[in-house]
Amino acid sequence: MIIAGSDDPAYRTPFTDNEHHGVADTTREKGGSGGGFWPHHLLEAALATCINITLRKYADKHGIPLREASTKVTLDRSHPGETIFNYVVELAGNLTEPQRTALLQVAGDCPVKQTLLKKISFKYGVD
Repeated sequence: MIIAGSDDPAYRTPFTDNEHHGVADTTREKGGSGGGFWPHHLLEAALATCINITLRKYADKHGIPLREASTKVTLDRSHPGETIFNYVVELAGNLTEPQRTALLQVAGDCPVKQTLLKKISFKYGVD
């Protein structure tokens, strides 16, 4: 569960899970201070970090010498009625081609992506 609050300057929004803390904001052009992540960037971050964690866990479990994974996610909202998450994964390490292929295939199976692929609904007032 994430709890978001209010803060100064306007639109600065601290959030917490009661253990970790972050700050969101909007751009200066939209009246914010630019002092935190934009909410859409947090969506991108959720997917990018989940892909990286999934890759590292898979590599550890299968003894694959993955030294580093880097995932870049961009959210494309330019198409009416459709949201596109574009992502690129870079892998570093002494990897064979089959290991690289397996890792890139696993990247597409991360839990956040699986969640985003499901039908989504919103319910107000449910705790």
